[in-house]
Amino acid sequence: MNINCIIVDDEPIARDILKTYVEQIPYLTLIASCEDAFEAMQILNKKEVDLIILDINMPRLTGFEMLRSLKKYPAVIITSAYPEYALEGFELSVTDYLLKPFSFPRFVQATEKVVSKTSETSEVIKDEGSFLMVKSDKKLTKVFLGEIEYAEAYGNYIFIYLNSGDRIMSKQTLTQLEEQLPAHKFIRIHKSYLLSLKAVKYLEGNEVALANKKLPVGKVYRENLMKSLH
Repeated sequence: MNINCIIVDDEPIARDILKTYVEQIPYLTLIASCEDAFEAMQILNKKEVDLIILDINMPRLTGFEMLRSLKKYPAVIITSAYPEYALEGFELSVTDYLLKPFSFPRFVQATEKVVSKTSETSEVIKDEGSFLMVKSDKKLTKVFLGEIEYAEAYGNYIFIYLNSGDRIMSKQTLTQLEEQLPAHKFIRIHKSYLLSLKAVKYLEGNEVALANKKLPVGKVYRENLMKSLH
């Protein structure tokens, strides 16, 4: 993963320190070091930026004023000598708030939070974009993988239950459906049940709890389920 970042700080020494920190982190790529918010806004309009490393107190336009002027902005790490602005920062959904002077390990910790959030977002987008075409009631229905909670075998049919509360009936076996789903996201827990791992709330005894349902876990499937959940 590569994260394009910009530094925005009116103090040359602060910019130099941050540049040194960024250069030591393999997944960060510095595309600009800006003296003020206006310069940073020009960069944001021209280039793809994943992270803003932003000071608050700057001439003409503060860091917070810059964020409020943008319709949309990427991940933000605030670097400031003033702890009293932390709450305001988090109200603007910044990823982290670093008090100057801060150490390199603390800076790494903040960037790791950005990586984590970026990975989660990418995963959600991937889930939402992946789908199956399921034959149901003489027509093909698009079913997004991220919407599937579990599937149940019922004779020569299966029922696919979605997190919206909808249910789709399809004439196929549970094994056939299982072969179409990514194994690291969906798992067989019983001869009659297949579920999405992200739908699991908790495991208790021989049952697994989803948001509004408990499903039985077969003895031969329990060990594999435990491994997948861990």
